[in-house]
Amino acid sequence: MSIESIQKVNQTEALAREKKQAAAAQAKQIIRDAQQAGQLLLEQARKEAEAQVRNVMAQAEQRAQDHTAQVLAANARDCDALSATAETHLKEAAALILKRIVTV
Repeated sequence: MSIESIQKVNQTEALAREKKQAAAAQAKQIIRDAQQAGQLLLEQARKEAEAQVRNVMAQAEQRAQDHTAQVLAANARDCDALSATAETHLKEAAALILKRIVTV
């Protein structure tokens, strides 16, 4: 083999090593970029999920407050009706007691 051929092989090998190193560096950069992009997407998804959870919780709390108000209103109406009924029975009971006292 001639010196020129050996030099050409050496140059080709050196060029191949450089290209291989450049490709490896580029691959590492691509991986870093992909990991960063993935982290950003993950953080964005986490924030969106947290916002959805806050929204759902706020809606649930509002529904619970509405239900509580309805139940309290219904109970107040029931109490008023029972009080009115008791009031009429109280008058009847007082009249019955007076009647028995007077007849004794």
